[in-house]
Amino acid sequence: MPAAQIRSRATRKRTLSIFIPTVLLLFSIPSSSLAANTLTQGGPAVNSSATLVSPNGLFTLGFRRSAAGSYLGIWYINATSSFFWIANRDFPIRDESGSLSLDQDGTLKLTYSGGGGAAVNLYSDSRRRRLIATLDDTGNFAVSDVDSGDSLWQSFDSPTNAWFPGMKLGLVSGENRKVTSWLTESIPAAGAFTLEWDPTAGKEELVMKHRGVTFWTSGKQLTPNRFTNLDLRLQRVNYNVSRVVAGPNSDYLTFRASTNEYSSTNQLSFTVVRLRYDGVVEDVSTRIVILQSEDCHGNGTENGCRRWDGPDCRRSGDGFQILWGTFSLGQWVDGNSNMSISDCKEQCWRNCECGGISLDGVNRNGTGCRYFRSGGFVQLPNQEGEDRYHVMIAGESQADTSNASRIKWIAVSVTAAVAVLIFALCILWFQRRCKLRERLLAELMATNAPSDGDEMGDDGDQSHNLKIYSAASIMIATDSFSPQNKLGEGGFGPVYKGKLSEGREVAVKRLSKRSDQGLVEFRNELVLIAKLQHRNLVKLLGCCIHGEEKMLVYEYMPNKSLDSFIFDETKRVQLDWNKRFNIIEGIAQGLLYLHKYSRVTIIHRDLKVSNILLDENLNPKISDFGMARIFKTNTSEANTAKPVGTYGYMSPEYAIKGTFSTKSDVFSFGVMLLEIVSGKKNYNLIPLDPPIDLVEYVSYELYSYY
Repeated sequence: MPAAQIRSRATRKRTLSIFIPTVLLLFSIPSSSLAANTLTQGGPAVNSSATLVSPNGLFTLGFRRSAAGSYLGIWYINATSSFFWIANRDFPIRDESGSLSLDQDGTLKLTYSGGGGAAVNLYSDSRRRRLIATLDDTGNFAVSDVDSGDSLWQSFDSPTNAWFPGMKLGLVSGENRKVTSWLTESIPAAGAFTLEWDPTAGKEELVMKHRGVTFWTSGKQLTPNRFTNLDLRLQRVNYNVSRVVAGPNSDYLTFRASTNEYSSTNQLSFTVVRLRYDGVVEDVSTRIVILQSEDCHGNGTENGCRRWDGPDCRRSGDGFQILWGTFSLGQWVDGNSNMSISDCKEQCWRNCECGGISLDGVNRNGTGCRYFRSGGFVQLPNQEGEDRYHVMIAGESQADTSNASRIKWIAVSVTAAVAVLIFALCILWFQRRCKLRERLLAELMATNAPSDGDEMGDDGDQSHNLKIYSAASIMIATDSFSPQNKLGEGGFGPVYKGKLSEGREVAVKRLSKRSDQGLVEFRNELVLIAKLQHRNLVKLLGCCIHGEEKMLVYEYMPNKSLDSFIFDETKRVQLDWNKRFNIIEGIAQGLLYLHKYSRVTIIHRDLKVSNILLDENLNPKISDFGMARIFKTNTSEANTAKPVGTYGYMSPEYAIKGTFSTKSDVFSFGVMLLEIVSGKKNYNLIPLDPPIDLVEYVSYELYSYY
């Protein structure tokens, strides 16, 4: 595709009618410009009388002059005061001989004759491709391959003092790209401040440095337009910063800007973020200050500022202020042309004899430093024409500092004493609560109520790892004993499902006030289960005693009781023969532990399928020890005048004579075994008069068989 024809425009003169002393750079306006935004190989060059203009008319690339010489750069077409990118910031051309061309061999070359003549290659192509150099609508000047469209070089890869939307700030292919301020208001040479992105793990923040030393940090990014120490949601413009991580050698930021929600349009025709010579970051189009780093000079430590290291004479609150007046105790100068006003302030900060510096520097271009001795400044009313200075203003006096320090230590001491007192009271409260808990359990287990719990003995652990729950926590856990949480009801009382504050699900057994044996059962379970540990016995977590209310808190069994499976037509299919065998074996293991392997022999006396609970894996756990009895050593059986339990599961000798032993539980186990295998209830299997139960039926069938 043929390259665009670059046409020259006639030279025109423009006279400035107003002299502005505070502009960043006084440049003369080029007298003519090229009609296109493109340089072609061997085509017309950009020079002092010809420029490139972006298609949208916002950006211009060309040469402009200053007191220091001529510079090649990019500026906003309506902003005559400043460049946003400069190709030769550190070597100005002394005359108007500068020229930028794209040679036939593919070299983008800056040439000039002033100062002895020289050539600087911005880009050189070794593959002899067809190239063009274009200034686009974003302000980026780029060299690209005409045939493939690939970008080979661009000004965005070499930022100077401005950050454009789409420009990468940070680590790109192993190269640290950063924005560097001008030296002074009118000298584009690299200055004291840099704005960088630190991708180091744990930091990951924007950093402003002064002569390579961290001056300010943004903190971590919280949202696209907000960092810990930097809010980009400004009055008229919102900046949305995006982080891109493209491998170990590429970690950078880009941004886009839009008007805020209160504006009539959400589009911005132009925005560039510029780092000024004094460390201030501003939006060029709106003149909105994004970061006022002036607050960081000296020992400011808030909002991301980093304190300068300084002598002991610099105290908290010391800092510079611009004041009108005169110094009378003498001065000294440093004519170093590489020192800007920020360098002068830093040197003054480090010198206890320095009380201020001149705003105008020493040299004609504003560089160098003029220092004034401290103690000799006389402030005058603010008047135009009077000399102004950066004056070191002392913060708190030594007396104020001492008083503040004394008050601080008093406050710290009082706070520490109160904290220690509160901590001690908490310990005393906790110890008292533990003692009350131990006393409550001891009194409960030592009560004279009819029970064999004392036979378990005392192993020295009075708490038995039980927790005392408050009535309030139980009420919250069970939703005030909501009917929807009720799991069932036995001789002891109703059982409710609950969820403790830590998220654990529990089963709460509540003592029925109508139960004659409720208190006996309560104590039995508390004594027995607290000391019994077996995988096939239900685990007791704790209890709650509040007035007449008595409750036991167990681990929750999500599959409830065994009878809900084997007697249910739909759920019994879940219990294949392997699962039924595992359930039978688990019950037998738990029963064997009670009869043989616990410290004393325990007779359950109420074994039945409704007292066998199933966990999430259908593992059985024996529950409801309210009617259990303990046998003393060398005792094989006992008698009771009032047999308790469930008819159909009670052995004949126990039901008729009141005699019970381990064989009584074995009989109950046998009944459960028949029910588990057959899926039929023992009671009233065949409704005759009198009815025939499951045990009688099986006995008859076996008798007939043999």
